Amino acid sequence: MASSVKIAFVNDGIYEYASGAPEAVGGTERDQWLLARALAATGWLPKVGVRYGMKLGKRENIEGVEYVGIGSGQIFLAWHRFLSSEMPDWLFWESASHLYGPLVDIAKRLGIRTIFHAAFDTDVEPRRALSWRKRWWPLYAWGLLRTDRIFVQHRGQLSKLAPRWRSKACVLPKVCTTSSCDSYGSSITPHSERTNYVAWVAMLRQPKRPDLLVEIAKKMPNTRFVIGGGPSLHRSPRGYGERIIEDLRALPNVEYVGQVPPQKAEQIIADAAVLLSTSDIEGFPNTFTQAWASGTPVVSLTVDPDNVIKRFGLGAVSGSIDQAIADINALLDSSKRREEIAIHAQQFVAENCSANAVVTLFKRALEGELTDKPNAGFANRSGHV
Repeated sequence: MASSVKIAFVNDGIYEYASGAPEAVGGTERDQWLLARALAATGWLPKVGVRYGMKLGKRENIEGVEYVGIGSGQIFLAWHRFLSSEMPDWLFWESASHLYGPLVDIAKRLGIRTIFHAAFDTDVEPRRALSWRKRWWPLYAWGLLRTDRIFVQHRGQLSKLAPRWRSKACVLPKVCTTSSCDSYGSSITPHSERTNYVAWVAMLRQPKRPDLLVEIAKKMPNTRFVIGGGPSLHRSPRGYGERIIEDLRALPNVEYVGQVPPQKAEQIIADAAVLLSTSDIEGFPNTFTQAWASGTPVVSLTVDPDNVIKRFGLGAVSGSIDQAIADINALLDSSKRREEIAIHAQQFVAENCSANAVVTLFKRALEGELTDKPNAGFANRSGHV
């Protein structure tokens, strides 16, 4: 595939990350920002249509990615105007939405090929996928039916994808952004020099189960917790996040820092002894790759995509609150054990999530090399783990 391939994205959150906006949030938006940057670094021509963050017609190039103001009017007209003027080779979309069906139709009429990337685990099950306009799921399914390529975050998602769509699907790991991602063995803060605190960084949404975080923190009064994340109505009832904040602020061993800029969130994770995940369901959490790139073990109550935590020795999958407490205490008590996990974690990220590794797989998939063997998944080639 020629290096000067044009690829388009239509998500305002990508621009928020690229421009350094402190309010930038969202794993889906971050995924696309990092992928666009990585593609630009290898000669691709990524363009991002921005509806609200830029004036119509304005253009801005950030790290090789061109951001284009497409106007905040009727969304389909804005998308059509953007795609017909830029005429990319590919259009990329991540996360389930009823808007995906009409978007694919617009692209098809213009002769543009389309890529869908699953985020949340239910994205591969159209009837369950939508958190908004749930009854409009046939529009979303229509988009998946007609799209040219489907990327999933792990093989668990792939197994739930309709069999008729698997021939155009494959696993695409996340791009990791820290220097540790591209160089196995790069410098991180040794665990012997870290403050023994537990990090939890995420939006305060119901699927993230911050209520279980509160319960764990209550049962560990002598352990410090640093919590980052603001309330959200996404997949959550009104007032849910605010109630969690009240509970967190009532605990003397919890430092709740609220919604923080992306760089601060990364620093909280990088300086921690342990990253805790209490989610019931995810895709492949960005915080996991951020933690492993900085050598921070992950203790997860439930989520372990493709069993990578267990297979590659990247922390612990607890299964219950009491076991999570035991796993956290065991790691806090042994900086030596955390250093061993840090080696495994950096190795895993360097081999699977570096920009070079992900872009190589991305290009091969679009060329059709992986469509007949979609179970490629994650690898640890050196055999050290």
